[in-house]
This record gives sequence, C-alpha cells and structure tokens, in this order.
Amino acid sequence: MSKAYVLHENDEWTIHLTKRLDELNVPYEVWHLDQGIVDLTEEPPEGIFYSRMSASSHTRGHRFAPELTESVIAWLEQHGRTVLNGSRALRLEVSKVNQYTALQLNGIKTPDTIAAVGREQIIEAAEKLDKPSFITKHNRAGKGLGVQLFHSIDALKQYVNSDDFELPIDGITLIQEYIESPESCITRCEFVGGRFVYAVRVDTSEGFELCPADACQINDLFCPVGEEVEEKPKFQVVKDFNEPLLITQLEYFLSKNDIAVAGIEFIKDADGEIYVYDINTNTNYNADAEAAHGTYGMLELAKFLKKKLEREYSVVEA
Repeated sequence: MSKAYVLHENDEWTIHLTKRLDELNVPYEVWHLDQGIVDLTEEPPEGIFYSRMSASSHTRGHRFAPELTESVIAWLEQHGRTVLNGSRALRLEVSKVNQYTALQLNGIKTPDTIAAVGREQIIEAAEKLDKPSFITKHNRAGKGLGVQLFHSIDALKQYVNSDDFELPIDGITLIQEYIESPESCITRCEFVGGRFVYAVRVDTSEGFELCPADACQINDLFCPVGEEVEEKPKFQVVKDFNEPLLITQLEYFLSKNDIAVAGIEFIKDADGEIYVYDINTNTNYNADAEAAHGTYGMLELAKFLKKKLEREYSVVEA
C-alpha cells in the first residue's frame, strides 16, 4: 500500500503533523532517523516521502541524523521516489552559507556575512566586516543557536576567548551585520507546496529564540516592579500581509531549489529595506497564533501530502 512517509528526528514536533494526517485519513509511516540502516541493495517502498530533518538535531542528541537522512534521501532519489524537501532542501537546511549564496543568486538581499573557522579568524572576519554592530551565529543552527550581539571588536574578543564561546557543530561561525528593526520584530513567511500560506510577526524584544513550535515558546514576561501588564503574544499572524514582490521572489526561489515546505524569515530596517536571513525547511507553527487567525499550517501541509499521494497513486488506500 502506498503511503506518505515522514522523515524526521523529533517526535515532539512531528506529532502535530501526524494528528492532521490521521484527521484526513491519510496512510502514513514515520521514519525517525536518529539511527538506522540504508540498504542500497534493496528498493525503497512505494509512496511519497517528506523530510522534516532539522539543522538543530544535534541539540537533542541526534548528532548524525542529517547525515543519515542525506543517505536515505540519496537512496530514495536514486530510485525515482518523490521526495518533498529532498537533497537540495537538506543542503540548505544545514548550512546558512548555502542559504545566503542561493538567495543572492536569486536576487534576494541578505545581511552582509563572513564565515570563519577558528577563533582568530572570527575576530579577523569581524574586523573585515567593519560594522558598528554585528552578530555571531552558527552556520548549522536553529532556534537562535550561537546568536550573540556585539557593539565592538573588544567585546567579541572577550567572548571568543572565554569559556562561554560556543563552538558550532560544523566549526563554522558566521559574522553578520546587525540589522536593527525599529519595531523589534522579524517576519516569518510560511509556504506549503511552494505557495505562500501566511506571515507571522515575531517579537524579538526579549532575544533571539525564534522557533515558533509550542515546545520552544518562551513565557511572556511581566514588568520588573511586579505589576502585571497585558500580555503581548510573541507570535502573531499578520492580517492583510502585503509584500507581493517579496512573496513572488520567495516562491520562485523555492521552486528553483526544489523546496516544497518552508518558513522564511526576514527583517525590515528603519529605511524599509528587507533582508532575508533564514530558511527553515523543517518549519513549525505556533498554535496560539494560528488559532487567533483561523489558519493552520500543519493542516495545510497534511492536505498537500494527501493530494500528492492521490495524484501519484490515483487514490489514497484505506
């Protein structure tokens, strides 16, 4: 029986999708790829395959999950199976350098960035970047891993030469110009089937932990004197989002790079200039923000998988 196969390494994120697949009576199977075997002497099963592999898998003890997934996808693609978010998407998921070069090739503006390996080279990169404020981030990351804001080279030197310095899992640290949002927010555009679904505004005033998944949420804070203030949601779906040129650019970018499902983040500076800085091919959705707006990303994704399965195998078998 043909199925939809979900490749992943995080049950806590994937259960939101499998619940929607159950609702729509879509036959599916989940492949948790923290460990496993890829038998190149056999053919893979019939069906469609959707990868939700995450760049931050190593933070959950799944250090080699992306590498295993890459092997599985290569095997699937060799045999002509339909893989949604396949090898190209995974390559972008695990490397921001790859993301930025691909975005720039498609005429999409990104913040000025220099990649460095080695502590001395990180400092050298910041000096070469020559910006009054800049951030560091990990090349293979997620949820704001390694993001630190600096206003001087001396402050960077203190951090890089201290015990607090976080070595990226792939050794590559990015030095990136700091784009300041006058509203202390970024925007994340969600795409399913390569098409825009909605945009969500993310409040960054409390820091860089931007993963929208319920499991990653930071509790809203109260004022320091103890008086409760009206809670401000960290994630809010943007009503009447109006950036048609950007959406056209991003949809074209996704098509060119064989990415079916993604969350793409951008920031707008005081002059209204847009900078795209992150592509999440393992996208998650915030339940509270979606409920307030009445739009549900995982439901749209489940519908998309169902349609793909029906088109390739005529009917969804019960």
